[in-house]
Amino acid sequence: MPPTGPSLEPRGDDTLDLRVDDLVALLATGARPPTAGTPSGGDPADGAEGDLLDSVAGWPPTTTPFGTFRLVPVHLDRDLALITRWMNDPAVAAFWELAGPETVTAEHLRAQLQGDGRSVPCLGVLDDAPMSYFEIYRADLDPLARYYPARPHDTGIHLLVGGATDRGRGVGTALLRAVATLVLDHRPRCTRVVAEPDIRNTPSVSAFLGAGFRRAAEVDLPDKRAALMIRDRTHRHSL
Repeated sequence: MPPTGPSLEPRGDDTLDLRVDDLVALLATGARPPTAGTPSGGDPADGAEGDLLDSVAGWPPTTTPFGTFRLVPVHLDRDLALITRWMNDPAVAAFWELAGPETVTAEHLRAQLQGDGRSVPCLGVLDDAPMSYFEIYRADLDPLARYYPARPHDTGIHLLVGGATDRGRGVGTALLRAVATLVLDHRPRCTRVVAEPDIRNTPSVSAFLGAGFRRAAEVDLPDKRAALMIRDRTHRHSL
C-alpha cells in the first residue's frame, strides 16, 4: 500500500546528505554516478560483478567488546534447525512472525538463498559460537524503498539475537555497530546503513541508537509501523 501521513515526507537534511554524501563516496571510489535509465541501486557495475552486496562471504572477522565476531552466510542443511529454534522463541516470534515448523523457516531462507543476491542471510558467530541471525540486504532494491527516500546502494540490516543470555547486556548494540562498520568498510558505494525495527520493539530501537544510528522517521509498512534508523557514512569516524 502507498505510504501515508507526514512522517513519510523526506526530511530536508536527508535531501542535503544525498547530494554531499553520495558525491564524497563516488569521488573516493571512482565509481560513476547513476545515469538516466538506471534504476535506483542499479549501478551497471553490479551486473558485471554478479554480486549485489560486494561478497558478504568474504568480509573478515572484526573485534567487539564481547569477542571476535564474523558473518557466516547461511547453509540451509547446516543451519536450519538452529535458526528455526530461534524463530520459535516467543521474544523473537513476536516481531519476526516466523514461528512454526522448520518448513516455515526454510521457506523464508530459500527465498533469499535462491534469489538474485539482494538479501544475504547470515549467522552471527561470536568467538566461534553461532549466536545471532542477520539479513544484509539492498534496501534500495527492497519493497522498503517505496516507503522512504532511498538512495542507490542503501544497505539494510535485520537482526535477531538467538540466546536470552545475550540479550539486555549490550551485545546487540555491539553487533549492530560491528556489522554497520563492516558494511561501510566493504561496500564503498554505500553511503548509509538503514534499518526498520517495529516501533514497539523498544530494545531493538535502543540498540540501533546505541550503535550510532539516528531515528530519521516513522514509516507505515504493510505489516508494521517502523522506526526508520539510519547510520551515515560521513559520521562513522566520530562514533
